[in-house]
Amino acid sequence: MSVACGLECVFCVGFSRWAWKRCTHVGSDDSATWTSATPEEFEPIPRISRVILAVYEPDLRNPKISPSLGTFDLNPEWVIKRVTHEKTQGRSPPYIIYIDHDHREIVLAIRGLNLAKESDYKILLDNKLGQKMLGGGYVHRGLLKSAAWVLNQESETLWRVWEENGREYDLVFAGHSLGSGVAALMAVLVVNTPAMIGDIPRNKVRCFALAPARCMSLNLAVKYADVISSVILQDDFLPRTATPLEDIFKSVFCLPCLLFLVCLRDTFIPEGRKLRDPRRLYAPGRIYHIVERKFCRCGRFPPEVRTAIPVDGRFEHIVLSSNATSDHAILWIEREAEKALQILREKSSETVVTMAPKEKRMERLSTLEKEHKDALERAVSLNIPHAVSTAEEEEECNNGEASAELKTKKKNWDEVVDKLFHRSNSGEFVFNDNVVPER
Repeated sequence: MSVACGLECVFCVGFSRWAWKRCTHVGSDDSATWTSATPEEFEPIPRISRVILAVYEPDLRNPKISPSLGTFDLNPEWVIKRVTHEKTQGRSPPYIIYIDHDHREIVLAIRGLNLAKESDYKILLDNKLGQKMLGGGYVHRGLLKSAAWVLNQESETLWRVWEENGREYDLVFAGHSLGSGVAALMAVLVVNTPAMIGDIPRNKVRCFALAPARCMSLNLAVKYADVISSVILQDDFLPRTATPLEDIFKSVFCLPCLLFLVCLRDTFIPEGRKLRDPRRLYAPGRIYHIVERKFCRCGRFPPEVRTAIPVDGRFEHIVLSSNATSDHAILWIEREAEKALQILREKSSETVVTMAPKEKRMERLSTLEKEHKDALERAVSLNIPHAVSTAEEEEECNNGEASAELKTKKKNWDEVVDKLFHRSNSGEFVFNDNVVPER
């Protein structure tokens, strides 16, 4: 009897401790040790957020959505292409191609999930754990198919526009939610096969994934951190949910129940076991975490932006918060990102400037490069499957540059498409399951 009472007490104490830790875990805890972002590196994010918002607007001259600035700071004449659900035939979310001459960028922006479109669910449901590999890691099959389809449609347009602007503009892929996964995998495809866009160099390709879906394995998420930037607002549930996306949206009408069960399950999975699973998908690239709420405090505080390339502890725990779904909204992300940028600029202007702006930017760039190298080495030290060291990464980049001319002659986007797809009897592209594009 006494033994049973003792076990019961131990169980109650253990459960109480677990419940306290889970209920008091807030979104800001995930980035508590990260460094603050600088206004220079964070500046593109609110602007790119408004380009994504423009995908939702059929007419930018008469917008129905009001961003944080009160109006869109986009030139409608610079939208060179708009593709709707009807034109994509359900193969990808709608997107636009926008040439930002002020910032010398060519932006392909993709909208997020449309709950009213069955085709968007089909993209999410088209995946099983460990079903598709790309470039030495696992990726979400449905999102990869969508990314490859968009590039097959738009690679010539992007190449032509890049050439017309002197091959000097940056190529930016951007997306929200579902679109973020498509955009991230498009960036990976272009970086691995630059000949599809006129042999564009890696440092000219950028990707901004807002409220990102978990779309690639940990080794790829760290490897492409110099290209892909993910933006997460406080308690957003999607980047933290390792549960396959298809299970999340099957349970959309009981999402709080699912999140609680996921939270309970993941608590008892050792961190090392998660890291050693090569099929487990993560939010891609460098992460910018916008924090605006504090524990046991009401209301929103002035947002701060923290950034890092985390390897272990990469948003692994669901936050039990009433804002877990509202923080996923693109409109809230844009507004809070703009507020955060203004605060960063104010703080920067208040600090004593000891070096020229150009020198300051160069110093930050070297810091970002060092953080990326440290993250690569950290992944290797933790025995992350398929992780590459800094030396191996540099060797791959050098080999890619040395053979750029050969790749341009022997490899084009049609060949990449042939590796990803085959034509059916009706003439349509059908995805190949067992073929991995070359690095």
